[in-house]
Amino acid sequence: MSEKSKKLTTAAGIPVSDNQTSLTAGERGPTLLQDHHLLEKLAHFNRERIPERVVHAKAAGAHGTLTVTKDITQYTKAKIFSEVGKKTDVFGRFSTVAGEKGSADTVRDVRGFALKFYTEEGNWDLVGNNTPTFFIRDALKFPDFIHTQKRDPRTNAKNDTMQWDFWSQVPEALHQITILFSDRGIPQGIPYMNGYGSHTYSFINAANERFWVKFHFKTQQGIQCMTQDEADILAGKDPDYTTKKLFEAIENGEYPRWTFSVQIMPEKEAENYRWNTFDLTKIWPHADYPLIEVGVLEMNRNPDNYYAEVEQSAFSPANVVPGISFSPCKMLQARIFAYADAHRYRLGVNFERLPINHPHATIASNYQRDGKMRFDDNAGSSPNYEPNSFGGPKADPAFREPPLKISGDADWYEQKRGVDDDYIQPGNLFRLMPPDEQQRTIQNISGTLGKAPVEIQQKMVEHFRRADQNYGNGIAEILGLS
Repeated sequence: MSEKSKKLTTAAGIPVSDNQTSLTAGERGPTLLQDHHLLEKLAHFNRERIPERVVHAKAAGAHGTLTVTKDITQYTKAKIFSEVGKKTDVFGRFSTVAGEKGSADTVRDVRGFALKFYTEEGNWDLVGNNTPTFFIRDALKFPDFIHTQKRDPRTNAKNDTMQWDFWSQVPEALHQITILFSDRGIPQGIPYMNGYGSHTYSFINAANERFWVKFHFKTQQGIQCMTQDEADILAGKDPDYTTKKLFEAIENGEYPRWTFSVQIMPEKEAENYRWNTFDLTKIWPHADYPLIEVGVLEMNRNPDNYYAEVEQSAFSPANVVPGISFSPCKMLQARIFAYADAHRYRLGVNFERLPINHPHATIASNYQRDGKMRFDDNAGSSPNYEPNSFGGPKADPAFREPPLKISGDADWYEQKRGVDDDYIQPGNLFRLMPPDEQQRTIQNISGTLGKAPVEIQQKMVEHFRRADQNYGNGIAEILGLS
């Protein structure tokens, strides 16, 4: 069979009709479980490496507290926010994304910003990054994207061509590329970067009203970044630099803090908002939806044992508590499945029973039994089925969420709303940068893009020009492109 006539298929040989968009219920609806290609792709991807995490392998971790400083009970009934002054225990894991467990801390990369809140209603996991956006908006592309960040399957070395080839054909990545290659692409340390939930989530209040919400953690230490040259030197001299700095700061009582805020959008406003509310490659401008302060996150205790607490910690966006819930964001819908599935593979089916992952104020009560590494009493002699007549736990309709209105046909939809959707916000971000940072961003991009073939350089330059003419022209000039 010639290269041109090859058809993409599932592992069972079934032809794939679309490898760029997930199957959703209507253009703005959630992803359907029947999209077997998406599930197979994510499940296979989660099992490609053993036993290290596929992404976010290199990390530091710390314990801390969230203290509520403002009343937001009009938006959510979550008990974690029930009163001003309330404190909740938190565990945070802060990571790079692409590198292996032994890689350097100071590479140019997105940083994971994962938080586990041990609330009285169970664990709430907010699994975000230090950026408010991401490279893609549909999880069907995620395994392919991460492959471009890993090692060339032939040489086992990093290959800049792979990522730029992918990005040149996925212009939705332009916003995140601009952030990544700006000064913020290499934080000075964990205390000196922001954290974001990134996805759109939902709040549900006591009146059963739904609001769309975005989560922000703004560093109180101030944003501080490294230049590429500084980071490169540290990568060779001290590859664990930011891991050690966080540990030392907490040991010395210099506890890093972040102001926790939310953006709130009434449910109906999403229908006519100028951006797709659930597109992970977009932000909601603060002029449209200002930040509302919620509380202060403080990391104030180091782990006693790295493996038991940081390496075995497992975060999943599926873990939400009453009053906090999901949205039709395609990336979030897939992560609800993919993260827990990755943990079942990496740590075993009983990963939630490990001490670092176990809820603090509640006892998990369900009918899950057996499996590898079941180290408690396995629920003793209690029934392992439901319904039963012997006092086993029952579902409580009081926690039912309000229905989410869905319309449209099940089909493979793009999420953008206009032809230039993927270029407007990156251009706006570039124009917000002071001239010296614009020039550093152009230099940073040119340094890696220049290693890709000329035809890929040319495609990328045109994307940058569509975002901002000076942006693209500056890169073209350095690369010697007309």
